[in-house]
Amino acid sequence: MKYVSFDTQSAEDTGKTPSTDKQLALARYLQNELEEIGLTDVELDANGYLYATLPANTDKEVPVIGFIAHMDTSPDCSGKNVRPRIVKDYDGKDIVLNAEGGIVSSPAKFPELLDHVGEDLIVTDGYTLLGADDKAGIAEIVQAMVYLKEHPEVKHGKVRVAFNPDEEIGLGAHKFDVEKFGCDWAYTMDGGEVGELEFENFNAASAKVEVTGVSVHPGYAKGKMVNAARVAAEFAGLLPQAETPEATAEYEGFYHLLGINGNVERATLSYIIRDHDRARFEARKALFAQAAAWLNAKYGEGTVKASVNDQYYNMREKVEPVMHIIDLAVEAMHEAGVTPKVRAIRGGTDGAQLSFMGLPCPNLFAGGLNFHGPHEFLPIPSLEKASQVVVKICELTARR
Repeated sequence: MKYVSFDTQSAEDTGKTPSTDKQLALARYLQNELEEIGLTDVELDANGYLYATLPANTDKEVPVIGFIAHMDTSPDCSGKNVRPRIVKDYDGKDIVLNAEGGIVSSPAKFPELLDHVGEDLIVTDGYTLLGADDKAGIAEIVQAMVYLKEHPEVKHGKVRVAFNPDEEIGLGAHKFDVEKFGCDWAYTMDGGEVGELEFENFNAASAKVEVTGVSVHPGYAKGKMVNAARVAAEFAGLLPQAETPEATAEYEGFYHLLGINGNVERATLSYIIRDHDRARFEARKALFAQAAAWLNAKYGEGTVKASVNDQYYNMREKVEPVMHIIDLAVEAMHEAGVTPKVRAIRGGTDGAQLSFMGLPCPNLFAGGLNFHGPHEFLPIPSLEKASQVVVKICELTARR
């Protein structure tokens, strides 16, 4: 609850790292905290990446493992003046977040609340996000390090922790120093519901369409005008209409139109393209280019310019050769009394990019739900279980 009092929203297109200076306030607070609890090699670099070490307490040769969480919160909803409170022994009924504003979290709309009846829940005041994504992950890692410091009977190898900026804008791993981190493998604590374990994610690309039209007085436009706004709408119509986020689930990919604007002379469309399967991902990008080519053939070369830029890839191809790191997490969950829920992420994670940077890095649950909005909540037992899983992974790595 202390961590979420820091406003750490990241921001698109600032061109700097971290993208917002306010993220550094939490980074400095955490730097002091890690030093106070006795971690070593505590370093906050110029880009806002914080690294630290829990030294090994065994002479046995043990792989170096890491745990990572991000400090920023989503730009989608305000993270300023977060006022969390605890709902004790949740009764399964509506939670009034703000009576004056009529803001209510209801299990009728958010049925996942019913999975946590009888538990204490951390909720918002209805006007901000909570920030459990990913400050819950930070809390779980820090508490696990405290536990291991206070219980030297639990043997473990060298453990590295890292807290990074800008995950929510897809840049969390871009300046992560994998070599300095020095781990054989790591885990991001950035998942949702208790028990989640993810080592598959979307292949991802961003895409932009720029349409150049020909403006002519509408009274004399026949055979002359090319209305860029109408061509942009036509481009959107050429993509499969049933392959959008609101029409897909599980392993189904999509084209997501983020924004469209324009007039007769110029129009732009912004997209993201997603698919778990690499071959289907490449086919989606090819279809995107084909749509542009078809419109250029219809309206004249140069009318439509489509650009596609890959963002990240499915980490599965990097994790499958080292599946023992998944087996280890599954065993740790069982020992902590958690039922593993292995599933694919319909999104991305810093771990995906880190895996392709040479650090295999699956994603573990952090316990929060309904991220990026005022109905976000965090069951306290889930927070505790996640921290216990971190401890168990450290213990099992040494035991094996």
